[in-house]
Amino acid sequence: MGASPRRCPDAFRSEAVDLVRARERSLPQIARGLGITELTLRNWVKRTDIDAGREMSDVLTTDERAELARLRRDVRILQQEREILKKAAAFFAKETS
Repeated sequence: MGASPRRCPDAFRSEAVDLVRARERSLPQIARGLGITELTLRNWVKRTDIDAGREMSDVLTTDERAELARLRRDVRILQQEREILKKAAAFFAKETS
């Protein structure tokens, strides 16, 4: 199995996208110069467009994805707490009868 992909700093991503938008060199040339794949750079440009609202699509923005992950985590915790309370209520109901 291969190594996991490295995570590039946000500043690096932003500068890479700015280079693509400047159109001084082609996207493949910029990607090679930065040591990343063309697909990675294309994805960064697309994600930036989605986050800025320039691309209309059904894809969630980065902030929306983070909020969705947080909400799913909250739901999971609430479900676990509800199950604990159900079990405690059943236990105490059995104790008092």
